[in-house]
Amino acid sequence: MRHKFRNISFDKIDHAILETLQNKGRISNNDLAEHVGLSASACLRRVKSLENNGVIDGYAALVPQSAAGLPDNVFVQITVEKQTKEKLAEFEKKVRQCPQIMECYLMSGDADYLLRVVVADASDYERLHMDVLTALPGVSQIKSNFSLRTVTKKSAIPFRPS
Repeated sequence: MRHKFRNISFDKIDHAILETLQNKGRISNNDLAEHVGLSASACLRRVKSLENNGVIDGYAALVPQSAAGLPDNVFVQITVEKQTKEKLAEFEKKVRQCPQIMECYLMSGDADYLLRVVVADASDYERLHMDVLTALPGVSQIKSNFSLRTVTKKSAIPFRPS
C-alpha cells in the first residue's frame, strides 16, 4: 500500500523519534522521550500519531537469513506475457503467497518484475524455480543472479532535513 504524506509535516522531534525507533525498536517510551526531549505522555502521543497516520508501518524483530537456514539471496528478473491489470494482479497475488520471495518490485526496463528470494543453496533455488517461479501466472522469461555476499543491508530509512 502506498501512503501519501503530503499533508503531514515532520519536525525535528518527529525525525528524532523515527530515527531512534528504526535503530532501537525496543526502546522504552520513557527512554525515547528523554532522548528526544519530550515528556513521556507527549512522546507517546507523537508515536501514536505517527502510527495512526501510517508513518510507522509496524514493528519487527530482524532475524538473520542464515538463522532460518536460508543464507543465499537470488535476484530474479521476470518478464510476463501480458501486462493487463488483471494478469499483473494475478501474478502479484501468487508472489505474495510464496514465503521465500522476500521482495517483489514492478519495474521499468527489460524485465517486468524484480524479486529477491532467499534459499538454502543452489538445489533449493532449483526447486523453487521449477515448482514456484515457472508456475507463476503469465511468466514468459526468468533470469536469475545469485548474490555472492551482502555488502550492506539497511533497514532504517534516512530522513532528509525539512
